[in-house]
Amino acid sequence: MAESVAQRVRHSVTVKAPAEAVFALIADVERWPYVFPPTVHAERLELTGSDERIRLWALANGEVKTWTSRRNLDRDRLSVRFRQEITQPPVAAMGGEWVLEPRSEQETLVVLHHDYRAVGDDPEGLRWIRQAVDRNSRAELDRLRGAAELDGGLEELTLSFEDSVRIRGAIGDVYAFLADAARWPERLPHVARLELREDVAGIQEMEMDTRTADGATHTTRSVRVCFPEHRIVYKQTVVPAAMAGHTGEWLLREQPDGTVLATSRHVVLIDRAGVAKVLGDQATVDEAKTIIRTALGKNSRTTLEHARTYAEERAHG
Repeated sequence: MAESVAQRVRHSVTVKAPAEAVFALIADVERWPYVFPPTVHAERLELTGSDERIRLWALANGEVKTWTSRRNLDRDRLSVRFRQEITQPPVAAMGGEWVLEPRSEQETLVVLHHDYRAVGDDPEGLRWIRQAVDRNSRAELDRLRGAAELDGGLEELTLSFEDSVRIRGAIGDVYAFLADAARWPERLPHVARLELREDVAGIQEMEMDTRTADGATHTTRSVRVCFPEHRIVYKQTVVPAAMAGHTGEWLLREQPDGTVLATSRHVVLIDRAGVAKVLGDQATVDEAKTIIRTALGKNSRTTLEHARTYAEERAHG
């Protein structure tokens, strides 16, 4: 039986930024989780010259999908070609290309091409893919434009930090405490409510109400990808008003002395307009960073301290 003809679609956006700056955002796939709304987590598996192999976890029509792709980064042509080598149903094949066309020194047309086939050429599968590609492409191009056109650049609005504790317990117990987030309301003082779903092993979707210092609560939604027993990465899909994006990681490393080094990492993209709305028109990005660093750091350290108590109590019977 002859192979079916691939479906082809095209999306585009005009960005008021130099083509080289736009290319840098597309090329740096490890930034995608806090820049692009659909991307939950991204890892570069291999990099040889201009060729790389990546793995992505992303939302598609409300579902978390993961796949592995090959990419070719052509800086001379200002293009990035990609092809999925390991797909997830209903996708049988998926590829495409980012093409950047400079219109002037400060304006770039970005064209995103996709070609795809569904498993068994199923019409319902094709409809699902078409909807996911259209929704995600529009979201990615819109956020790409926003990130490239940021006043002061992306770096000024990015906050990265980490906190660590050393635990005299088993790494499996520390991981279990962090992975079993459904029990956090009874274990952590700052968690008022948490609903967790894990329809696919290792991929968790959660909605959490967190208590603030003044007794109020705010609601966030997150997707977590679990790598037993060493790592949990997550992305908040609904964030507080002062943030445009927030990703995080729980990282566990066994030490030569038998202890476990447990680290909480955060990357936050500040929403300048949100800062003014929450803190007032005179508030600065640096002030917002300080407040966010304090609040997130406190909650993360509290979680790590309770994980330490849990693991060390189990270690000592």
